[in-house]
Amino acid sequence: MPVPTHAVTEPEVLPQFDKDIRDVHLIYDYAAHDENGNPEKWKYEMWFFSHNRIVYAIHGGPMAGRLNYQTASYQCIRPGELWQCNWLEETGTVCSLVYDIPRKKISTLLAFSQGHWEHAQEAHGDKRNAEDFKRWRGLATIGTQKDRFMLNEQADILETFRGKGELVPIKDEDETL
Repeated sequence: MPVPTHAVTEPEVLPQFDKDIRDVHLIYDYAAHDENGNPEKWKYEMWFFSHNRIVYAIHGGPMAGRLNYQTASYQCIRPGELWQCNWLEETGTVCSLVYDIPRKKISTLLAFSQGHWEHAQEAHGDKRNAEDFKRWRGLATIGTQKDRFMLNEQADILETFRGKGELVPIKDEDETL
């Protein structure tokens, strides 16, 4: 019997979701380090598009140049304060993001697949481009479930607003994993 790929956002939290984060667009910087241990900023952009989708762009760090959207699920940890958003990438990478509204912080745990982490350049591109999408799926076939690079980082939110900003909207029927 097949198992669903994604969890779902529980219907009872949807009114709070609408109030707190539906259509919220964040621009944030991770205070990370390059491969030589030198400090660098990794700029990300996240749009909580709907109760089951996210849209994002990566502007800095090893994954810079990635434009994507995913099926996602949300959990309300504390109404008006803390939300968790989780998704699975077609590269095999598992992502979990916690949005701390009052402290303007993002905390993430990324379990990069071996293919995604070791071939970061190949993970760049736009999912709307069929060649990029196909290449990303190929990255998921490199390594096994235990061959992952675990990365946890915190970011400072630089901007918060509602709407798409520079990101391209999606449709519910747009393909994800």
